[in-house]
Amino acid sequence: MSSLVQSVDWLAIAPPTVAAVVGLVVLVADLFLAESRKPVLGWIAVAGLAAAALMLLPLLDADRSTFCLVGDTEVCSYTADRFTLVIQFLVLGGALLSALLSVTALKDSGKRLPEGEYWFLFLSSAAGAALLPASRDLATLVVALEVASLPAFALVGLRHGDRRSSEAALKFFLSSVTATAVSLLGISFVYAATGTLHLTRVAERIQDVDGQLATLAQTGVVLTLVGFAFKTAAVPFHFWVPDTYVGAPLPIAAYLSVIGKAVGFSGLILVTVVALPSYADAWAPALAVLAALTMTAGNVGALRQQSTRAYSAVRLLAWSSVGQAGYLLVPIAAAGYSDDPEKSVGSTLAYALMYGAVNLGAFAVAALVGRAHRLNRVADYRGLYAARPLTALLMGFFLLCLAGLPPGVIGLFAKVTVFAAAVHAGLGWLAVVMAVNVVIALVYYLRWTALLFRAPETAPDGEAVGHRLPAPLTAALALTGVLGIALSGAPQLVLRFTETGLF
Repeated sequence: MSSLVQSVDWLAIAPPTVAAVVGLVVLVADLFLAESRKPVLGWIAVAGLAAAALMLLPLLDADRSTFCLVGDTEVCSYTADRFTLVIQFLVLGGALLSALLSVTALKDSGKRLPEGEYWFLFLSSAAGAALLPASRDLATLVVALEVASLPAFALVGLRHGDRRSSEAALKFFLSSVTATAVSLLGISFVYAATGTLHLTRVAERIQDVDGQLATLAQTGVVLTLVGFAFKTAAVPFHFWVPDTYVGAPLPIAAYLSVIGKAVGFSGLILVTVVALPSYADAWAPALAVLAALTMTAGNVGALRQQSTRAYSAVRLLAWSSVGQAGYLLVPIAAAGYSDDPEKSVGSTLAYALMYGAVNLGAFAVAALVGRAHRLNRVADYRGLYAARPLTALLMGFFLLCLAGLPPGVIGLFAKVTVFAAAVHAGLGWLAVVMAVNVVIALVYYLRWTALLFRAPETAPDGEAVGHRLPAPLTAALALTGVLGIALSGAPQLVLRFTETGLF
């Protein structure tokens, strides 16, 4: 008789586990630390995220799985393969950079952000986000999704006495809860039709569903995809993004723009490409249309932002992130048409890594400018080169990467990779829509870049010139800058790193 007791592969689950344990350490330490000593919690969180990221290194050699079915070790709930490691690297690396921005933001907040609660929620969300790409059954997938999302609601609305923050949290909460409810209903239908929650077994059984349950299975597939479309901020489920980014503390907006997208897109890939490949003729056209609508709405929304409007810089980055989500959807849609879906998924991962590095860099510059200009308007960036030449050059580089223009070679490389995925899958019309949107995006990215190097309307103030940058903010800028420049020098490394092991 086989034993029902499993051995747990602790090394495989180490990255999310370390983040979760450090979150608990921060929560307990907050009870005993004096108010003046609370900033040490931020450095504990930074060290914990760095340790969690380092735990990915021993996992590079081979695929590891744990929490497998008794009697069938091939069907597991947790798998650390190449796909998992790429997303976990993006999540934990992005969370580490967001944590560095947070250390400065908390210091500048004047106690309006409670540090203990902030870091516990932040680490909890990061742990859930790191768990999700390793999930190989629908139950674990949903739990990881909610562990990543629920603390994020609180983080958005955590700033005391701020009406915009509360409104942003409410919009984010309502949209995400709706997405979760729709996804759960869809997953319950899929389970009822197939009798299993494991992704590989769903893929096998959903092809041969009994005729009486076929409609139930089809409805479940549609509802599950609609729920994940909410999570990825795809049109028409993107309405919460601009107000949420503006109302949230800036490091949390940066976190949502990268880690939030990584969570949504990795879940979408697992559901479509791994669990529902037999329904590719349904989800692939739907995702292609969503990609076209999302990139168009995002870029047009960014183009319409007025440079003198309050918080227009953050709002423009928010609309830009919606447009970038459209590009990220293209290779997933292409996977449904392609003979090599693994390569298409790799294109999404490559684009996500590029976007994560340079978008966090842009938010780091926005955090710097926001210290001197509370309203953080695009117009406030005029003449940044005169005040801080290196920061202006970095911001120009990040914007050119997002636009896909040299010297931002990694941005150009990523866009060409996504474009090629669409063409090879026979989605010529989607490639044309993407090309048009890239041109639209050039307008607002180049407009902002040119503003950095124009003569300032007034003499640079002392805050902009005389004060040294805080060390955490300097570290975030340096890390994103070095990563973007290094990848621009060797962009082929990204594609090699993102070769997935999903199949």
